[in-house]
Amino acid sequence: MKKFVILATLALSPYFLAQEIITKPVQSFQSEKYQSKKKVFIDNLISRMTLDEKIGQLNLPSAGDFTTGQAQSSDIGKKIEQGLVGGLFNIKGVNKIRDVQKVAVEKSRLKIPMIFGMDVIHGYETTFPIPLGLASSWDMDMIQRSAQIAAQESTADGINWTFSPMVDISREPRWGRVSEGSGEDPYLGSEIAKAMVYGYQGNDLSKNNTMLACVKHFALYGAPEGGRDYNTVDMSRLQMYNTYFPPYKAAVDAGAGSVMASFNEVDGIPATGNRWLMTDVLRNQWKFNGFVVTDYTGINEMIDHGLGDLQQVSALAMNAGIDMDMVGEGFLKTLKKSISEGKVKEQSVTDAARRILEAKYDLGLFDDPYKYTDSKRSQKEVFSPKHLEAAKTIASNSMVLMKNDNQTLPLKKSGTVAVIGPLADNAMNMTGTWSVASKHANSISLLRGLKETIGKDVNFLFAKGSNIYESEKMEERASMFGKTSGRDSRPAEQIRKEAVDLAGKADVIVLAIGESAEMSGESSSRTDITIPETQQELLKELKKTGKPIVLVLFTGRPLVLTEESQLADAILNVWFPGSMAGYAISDVLFGKVNPSGKLPMTFPRSVGQVPIYYNAKNTGRPLSAENTDKCQFEKFRSNYLDECNTPLYPFGYGLSYTNFGYSEVAVSNAKPSGNTSVEASVTLSNNGKYDGAEVVQLYIRDLVGSITRPVKELKGFQKVYLKAGESKKVTFRISPEDLKFFNNDLKYDWEAGDFDIMIGTNSHDVKTTRITWTK
Repeated sequence: MKKFVILATLALSPYFLAQEIITKPVQSFQSEKYQSKKKVFIDNLISRMTLDEKIGQLNLPSAGDFTTGQAQSSDIGKKIEQGLVGGLFNIKGVNKIRDVQKVAVEKSRLKIPMIFGMDVIHGYETTFPIPLGLASSWDMDMIQRSAQIAAQESTADGINWTFSPMVDISREPRWGRVSEGSGEDPYLGSEIAKAMVYGYQGNDLSKNNTMLACVKHFALYGAPEGGRDYNTVDMSRLQMYNTYFPPYKAAVDAGAGSVMASFNEVDGIPATGNRWLMTDVLRNQWKFNGFVVTDYTGINEMIDHGLGDLQQVSALAMNAGIDMDMVGEGFLKTLKKSISEGKVKEQSVTDAARRILEAKYDLGLFDDPYKYTDSKRSQKEVFSPKHLEAAKTIASNSMVLMKNDNQTLPLKKSGTVAVIGPLADNAMNMTGTWSVASKHANSISLLRGLKETIGKDVNFLFAKGSNIYESEKMEERASMFGKTSGRDSRPAEQIRKEAVDLAGKADVIVLAIGESAEMSGESSSRTDITIPETQQELLKELKKTGKPIVLVLFTGRPLVLTEESQLADAILNVWFPGSMAGYAISDVLFGKVNPSGKLPMTFPRSVGQVPIYYNAKNTGRPLSAENTDKCQFEKFRSNYLDECNTPLYPFGYGLSYTNFGYSEVAVSNAKPSGNTSVEASVTLSNNGKYDGAEVVQLYIRDLVGSITRPVKELKGFQKVYLKAGESKKVTFRISPEDLKFFNNDLKYDWEAGDFDIMIGTNSHDVKTTRITWTK
């Protein structure tokens, strides 16, 4: 992170200190000599290619359920032999990939190797928390390390291209794919985008343990109307440039080798066919020189958007700047005809093929097309103990303590604990959505983790208590990709009574409820973002026992937890923690790890508040600060008749087992001028009994601008570790670069004036001082 004066991020994480942390884009490591050699090689290869072979490089089919030995006899195998396939995805396993690659490099005319892609979103077989959970760590080195391990395992198993990171900003918790992103903030999202690209690609793509990143979904995919997946997106250019574009650009600047087009339209034209987006912005403004791939059948779907038949939409995509067609085969079937009719230039196809061949060259595939198919490496490096230990550490650092009345947590290592809930003994759902390479049954459930770590000291009792949904039909919808819920067929009242009776024998209740893994993710939009009713009923009945309740929340999105926040004594949001879920949760519940996660997305009080986000703008009739804090209605002001303006839990929120104190904000210069810098600092004190980490957050408000400005914007953060009783001065360096925004002319600049400098524990609870900056 660019403005840290105190870099204490890894003070209590010695495991990560030994890891290589890349902080420069991949391109910076490619010398002029390397680029010259690559150009000569690619020029020579292209000069020998037919038009059909060039178009073939643009074709990316799904391998489906290829089995070893099937490649040559399959329809795809025949196309590979004819030079009509540039890469494959959805194929897993060294032997299968070697079989397919062998057809390409030994049977096709020009022997061009293929690339192999997969949705490696938050780990390969070793699975880390879902991306929204990773973002909650606010720890860029840990996030980068998770991507490094994902790359190491993927490449050991034959994969050299990942469709990650997803960097879509979203303020829409009804949209299921918020689980795959980094939340609502462009600054935090940009930092994470860079960390993920560096983790995947390292500083040398030709190494056999680095892989090509693919930034998605370009662009604006996270703002669908109504929160419904694939739906229309409509926003101003100012909103695009100031809020939604920054993480994409950060990933491009970090050297990402590929970009994926989004499904939604932008200014009335689907992104897949949008030349302004793909060429004017991505290539001309941002200088992106990698290749662009569609999402699954993205070209074909423009037919339903109403932009023509397959030939028309394929030509639209090619002329927009799309290089590779995923699954749809619109390029393969129509481009040659469009070229003959003058609707597409052959040079456009040549340029697209060049970019894909350059990526293969950077990966070192022309030197050794089988470099990723070493079965010994796969056996040694995939799902290794070292990687699992890292997964546990990262998971425990991603959990957010949202409530802890009367110091309910950490739990005592004695007595009897009732472990209850449909997600308490559910290994299949621990990895969350988009964990396609994970072996779900190998994950550690909460119950297993508790018994294996604390079982000698604590008596654990278990009852399921409820199903995920009372409706079997709804539970089936939320049990895709093999992640079964383990449904109990008994009547709900009987299942619930069993749990309540069990709770009566315990000292404390650990209640594991929330969403199943596939209740969030792609095609998992929800209009009702509360916990399903049957689980709520379980909580209410358990409350009647009078026993302390620790709610362990599993979720892939912000939920409405208004009632749960009143009934539970403590709430630990664990998201979906990954392979080592049970061990990591146990470490936090029993105090081996002090939780330090912070929310990357606002949690609303009601779905009617959506979209709700911290960096909003004032209206001309804002509700007064006093009435906002008191949840007091005021007529003819911007507020609701029936709900507060404030969220249930704000962006950046997260508690600790210890108490952190903040001094007032001190600045080195209250009246800076010109291109100088200002240091803003606080003294952070650990006033509690536990060692712990605090994410100190810097926000800035531009009080007067040529366009309306947000009430605050995140501009920096530091994760600082303090021992109990320790204090440390935490300093941020602020420069005019941090004050810049896109104005009404889309010029990126800063304006002189008054600025509030805010430092605090979350976006709501901050200390503030004001400075006046002149030009």
